[in-house]
Amino acid sequence: MLELDALETRYDDFTFGPLDLTVEDEVLAVLGPSGSGKTTLLSTVAGIVSSAGGSVRLDGRELTGRPPEARGTGVVFQDGALFPHMTARENLSYAATDAGRVGELANLLEIDDVLGRRPGALSGGERQRVALARTLAADPDALLLDEPLSSLDAPIRRRLRLELHDLFGSLDIPVVCVTHDQRTASALGDRLAVLRDGQLEQAGPCSAVLERPATPFVARFTGSENVLTARVLERTVEAVLLGLAPGRPLAALDGTRVTADVGETVTVSVHPARFEFGRETTAELHGVAPLQGCVQRLVNEGDQYRLVVETRPGGDSSTAGLALAVTAAPTTVSRLGLAAGEQVSLSVDPADVNVIG
Repeated sequence: MLELDALETRYDDFTFGPLDLTVEDEVLAVLGPSGSGKTTLLSTVAGIVSSAGGSVRLDGRELTGRPPEARGTGVVFQDGALFPHMTARENLSYAATDAGRVGELANLLEIDDVLGRRPGALSGGERQRVALARTLAADPDALLLDEPLSSLDAPIRRRLRLELHDLFGSLDIPVVCVTHDQRTASALGDRLAVLRDGQLEQAGPCSAVLERPATPFVARFTGSENVLTARVLERTVEAVLLGLAPGRPLAALDGTRVTADVGETVTVSVHPARFEFGRETTAELHGVAPLQGCVQRLVNEGDQYRLVVETRPGGDSSTAGLALAVTAAPTTVSRLGLAAGEQVSLSVDPADVNVIG
């Protein structure tokens, strides 16, 4: 177990923490933009950067004040930090506590064919995989990873996300993996922590953070980019009707999820993939008339299409529109014959409307 208690680090113009966080024998994925403190977190836990306060404990051992080599933490940074005068095989063998692990890890990370090369002759992705294999070969008590898949080609990255999740789960040690890529975070992590400006915004099981972001920043950064101000239009004992404007109802939620009274506002988020849409219609879905809108943009992202749909109350062109982000499968776009300028209707299941405040 890795325990961080009021951990704090200060630079001239940046303060990280204080942070309280516990990592069991699991994978904690740490997500955040550049400059949020992700690498500072790893460097402080590893002892590369001195803390300004708080403590770090690993399996009950106090690590604060110990040098990096005495902490039992294995660190893989983006540049790999391989010994340049050694081949990849020699780098692995130098660190390995069990010589038999060298071939096993080389096979898993698909580096068998580069073991005879020195780091200077490796691509960025190959160096990254060799560095990860070398760290794992040392059998650390905790594993700290800085963007472990960032230099890999997309097909290898997709495959290794699944394989590394299984591998990390079999280690029975705390694993902290920092990244700015949500797909890597959710694929590798058992839990997710989101950092912003050196502070912890939210932490919890991946599904909880992604489906129920606690702040507008977490919502936008994890993909729920539709952060909206909704007004309570009607309220009964059982349900609350939220709307984006008069004449523009969004969804009827369970009454226990919203405490605001009629006329008051709340902040909600909706993930682009959660909208149901079709051709313009007046039929009710989930008990609420769908929003009417016009496709302003439609971008092919390969595995999905991203749409910007401008909605207007009752289709009234004299009223300011609201742009919503929507994603759809290529089959859906083809079936509906969607294109920029087309009219569509949008609705959302009440369960997919996340109430932030």
